[in-house]
Amino acid sequence: MMYTNGRESNGDRSHKGGGGDVPPPNIQIDMSMVRRRGGGGGSPSFFEPWTPTPGSGSVVVRGGGSSGSSGDPTPHHPSGGGGREAPEKLLTLFALRLAVLEKAASGLGTLNFVWATVVLLGGFVSNLTLTDFWCITVILVGEGARVFGRSHELEWQHHATETSSTAAAAGVLRSSSRFFHRVLHFHASVSDDGGAAAGEARANTKSSQLQRQLAAVAKQQRGWHAPDVSLLPYTSWVSAATNIGWLLHWLQVISAVSCVALSLMRLWKHDFFAGGSKNMRPALLLFYTLALLEALLFLLEKAYWAWQFGHCKLLHQVTDDCHLGACGPMAIRRFFYDAYSKCIDGSIFDGIKMDLVTFAEDLILSDFLDEQFIGVRILQQFATNAAASTGDTLRKIGTSPQSVERLVEMLSWKRRYEEDLRRSAAEVVCKLAGKRQNALRLSGIPGAIESVASLLYTGRGVAVSGMQPQPNAAAGGEDGDYLAFHLLGLRILKKLARDQDNCGKIENARGLLSKIIDFTKTLPNLLQNRHASDSQVRAVKHALQVVKRLVSTTGNTGEALRRGVAANVFAVCNLRGILRYGQLHTELQKLAIDVLAALAMDDTGKEAIMATGGLVKLLLSTFAGVEEGELACNAGKALEMLALESEKGCAAILKQRADVVDLLVSALQDDGSDNRRRLNAARVLRSLCAYSSQKHRERLRVATKALPLVLRITMKENKELDNKVLEVCVGLTTQICRFIDGERFADELRAAGVEERAYVQRLARILRDYKYPEIRVPRMRRFVVQQVIWLMTCSRGHVYVELLREVGMEGLLDSVADTTSELECYHAFSGSVGIGKHRESFSGVVDIALELITGGRGGAPAQGVKP
Repeated sequence: MMYTNGRESNGDRSHKGGGGDVPPPNIQIDMSMVRRRGGGGGSPSFFEPWTPTPGSGSVVVRGGGSSGSSGDPTPHHPSGGGGREAPEKLLTLFALRLAVLEKAASGLGTLNFVWATVVLLGGFVSNLTLTDFWCITVILVGEGARVFGRSHELEWQHHATETSSTAAAAGVLRSSSRFFHRVLHFHASVSDDGGAAAGEARANTKSSQLQRQLAAVAKQQRGWHAPDVSLLPYTSWVSAATNIGWLLHWLQVISAVSCVALSLMRLWKHDFFAGGSKNMRPALLLFYTLALLEALLFLLEKAYWAWQFGHCKLLHQVTDDCHLGACGPMAIRRFFYDAYSKCIDGSIFDGIKMDLVTFAEDLILSDFLDEQFIGVRILQQFATNAAASTGDTLRKIGTSPQSVERLVEMLSWKRRYEEDLRRSAAEVVCKLAGKRQNALRLSGIPGAIESVASLLYTGRGVAVSGMQPQPNAAAGGEDGDYLAFHLLGLRILKKLARDQDNCGKIENARGLLSKIIDFTKTLPNLLQNRHASDSQVRAVKHALQVVKRLVSTTGNTGEALRRGVAANVFAVCNLRGILRYGQLHTELQKLAIDVLAALAMDDTGKEAIMATGGLVKLLLSTFAGVEEGELACNAGKALEMLALESEKGCAAILKQRADVVDLLVSALQDDGSDNRRRLNAARVLRSLCAYSSQKHRERLRVATKALPLVLRITMKENKELDNKVLEVCVGLTTQICRFIDGERFADELRAAGVEERAYVQRLARILRDYKYPEIRVPRMRRFVVQQVIWLMTCSRGHVYVELLREVGMEGLLDSVADTTSELECYHAFSGSVGIGKHRESFSGVVDIALELITGGRGGAPAQGVKP
């Protein structure tokens, strides 16, 4: 693995398991990605600097989120994106059709009203018979009543949905008892039936208390909530919004029916000649015809409404398609009335522009808790439902600053009756954080990190000591109730930590880093228990993923975070516990080793690792094991970083086992298809030979047994060999040569079946292949030049000088001198920032080689080349 400062595009690859536990491409380059880039079997490493490449660490933004086939029976989420349309489009289309009928009827009514008042009552009033006069009067009064009722019915019906939303919110609260039933499920597994029944009774009591608290909150608010208002004293039933709405509805129906009856009666008799005016008949005929058509259109609208809602059950169909749960029916009804009102009050096309996401955003911005409950539930369902197109939903929410701020604000609401709302808001924020742009908007809100951090604390508001972390406590009582919040908080932090700036904000949040480390504490009975709570294990996993991303950050921020984690007295001890007892959870062990490898990049981390008893031994035993290849390779990377540029680190490795060098030589001889273990062993062995003190020199002479194998690997052509393995083998050859002279080296070449001329030609060919610094193997040319220097200064130097001149090494060194780069001056890299600068600049090494080859000096005693 390699640490980078790359950033991924605005895409989301959540994976199954409820919210995307597998992170999308992030500031760390995935090992499989590095292998693909390299085209070989070598392992990605700290030694390779990162550079942006097309498609690396990015996610293609899919228009409309998750795709779906046209045959998918589940309609997709608002804004489309799949093969099916959003469910609420059925409602907005229905509202449009109703509005067409309503406005057509209203238009005819207006025309009829003008005709009656201007022509009939104005021009022919003295000629009208008493029957026609009263028929016209009744029709006009009825029309006026219908217009009055229509203008206020929607208002009262909409008000009725607000009244019912309080009841729906209470249903949501009752459904929130599932939160407590999850706790009861745990209790039931460890107690008898009587205990479970008592626990269920306690949960029901809590639910009732929450409902009473919700009612009390409504009373404490400074403004009136419309559903709580009584229009007239002692008339609460009469003045109920639902009843008034129905009264206005039937008033319109009766008016329309009376208009139809009177119009048909007069048209049937058509005795319009009492006044003797020849224009009377067509005037009255037109009036009664318009009145009849208007009333019929209105009744057709009502019939269409009743058919869709009563027989076709359109509201229930949309509610089921949206999967909104207890709050669904009232939320959908209220959405429909909003859309219909827009179509009636403005253009008929205004309503079809509405969608449930925008509707829910308006609800969460309300000052009333019941509306906030419904709004958050809608957003939660659409943001987390795998069958829905979550991409457009999250994009719509993320581009609404007010909505994002309110969701973040909800994370810090800690009253008991707000738990369900808070948990739903946390799930939405977790999905939002999965997109890079949304994550940046989230972290840009003042106090956002602190709000997310509040999810990691219990209701007591006091951080638990690192020796007694909450997620590993018994999942009952107050701490158990908050385990779901802990998991959500850690997942949000994990997604936010993909960005370097967010990592700095996490570091600056007071006490947050220590709190995250607290969750990595595990006990043997948890890790070794095959029936341990999955939630507790996932809490440890998420905490390790967060810590891994923090310590993997590049630049000054990463350096400060690594120091901060290493300075925590519990951090490395917790990682040791996972390695020691986590055989049943290899994924946790891999994460723990990755964190150790990152910590070992700095001296503070190296000291903490070496000061923790048994940890280096655990890494060595893991590397030597063959049960889990991936785990062994990760352990090898940690050992690489521990030994790099550190005499103490090398000593800590060598003192663990007497056969450490033999173990590394044996791993180097592993000729499997995967070169990662060989690569790890070669790098560790090179560091031991390069940086160990003189007192270990005799032990390290055993490394010379690997020289024939290393030489044979070096002689392989590039197409047969991963260039990372070639790089480290050339470097290891130079370090092994410190223990032998030129004559012994010639013998080792013969033992490997390699001629001296062929070996020198191979070195020259490597320099020709790498005319410029190669970002994947930045030390390749340095190692080759160092080996050339050793050849010219060993006891057979005069022989090698001639051979080097014959192959054109002087010209190659001149070319290298003209193309040296700062890239070649470092051992390892954190992103594009070099770590562990070589003791000699590369240009200085090349100058020494040129001086030797041009001066012709050879035969000098063998001298060690500085690493």
